[in-house]
Amino acid sequence: MKSLFLSLFLIMSLFVNGQNLYIKTYGNEKNKPAIFIHGGPSGNATLFEGTTAQNLAGQGFYVIAYDRRGEGRSIDPDAKFTYEEAFQDLNFILKKYNLKKVTLLAHSFGGLVATLYTEKYPQNVDALILAGALFSQQETYDHILNSLKAKYVNNQQQLNKISAVENLNKNSAEYRKGCFDLASENGYFKMPNPTEDSKKLYAHYEASEFYKTNIRNKNAPLLFYKNEKLNNIDSRPFLKNIKIKGIPVFAIYGKEDGIFSSAQMDSMRNLVGENHFAFIANCSHYLFVDQQNEFISNFKNWIGKN
Repeated sequence: MKSLFLSLFLIMSLFVNGQNLYIKTYGNEKNKPAIFIHGGPSGNATLFEGTTAQNLAGQGFYVIAYDRRGEGRSIDPDAKFTYEEAFQDLNFILKKYNLKKVTLLAHSFGGLVATLYTEKYPQNVDALILAGALFSQQETYDHILNSLKAKYVNNQQQLNKISAVENLNKNSAEYRKGCFDLASENGYFKMPNPTEDSKKLYAHYEASEFYKTNIRNKNAPLLFYKNEKLNNIDSRPFLKNIKIKGIPVFAIYGKEDGIFSSAQMDSMRNLVGENHFAFIANCSHYLFVDQQNEFISNFKNWIGKN
């Protein structure tokens, strides 16, 4: 079984710019195309593929999942982990599959990649969907630290841990990691009350081949902060410019996604507009698993089928 999977993996990996880029498609190529852009740096598309890609394709869409160069299954020891490099990979995918325009479905850090790509290549994008996506990075880090300081006001040990992170260089991989590690330790990425459907989806993923290839490149964030000058940004000015260019922007977030403040969510709702915003209850960061039916329903209502 392992050798068979490795063979399939190699078949699905495409050679781009001298490197292997993992790409897999779901659904009928004649349907509306949507490219899923995963989080990171050091992420991959395995959770989306193992839970959601086929289900979304079954609703009448041509879904493309891939791992960015040097991340996940797209192993590349020479990857730079810059936005420009990510743009090159997206342009390769469009050319490879003869796609003139696509919907970008962007999760977490992928939201920054997709936003900057859309601003630079608006002619290639039909619509941009931000799904639990980062947009004002420093506000997210501030919210994580401030909310934890309020939670642990009488716990000096925890306050010392928070202070140690807070005093790091805010434009460093160590600071980013420290903030997200604290968030993870405190359940900021988990839905509060797992449903039977979400339990089944997570269990199915953990028993799948996708889980076995949940590869994380620990060097990716370090190299991103070293090579990419836009390493701590607020992408809202770019999003406003994208809207001016006539490209619809949609945003879908979990109400219990602990890494975002209520002020951030209000600003995003105001930016995209009420009809382009969805705020899902009992849902955290991995909203396409936590509340998959509602996630797909919003996608269908916004994008529509052919």
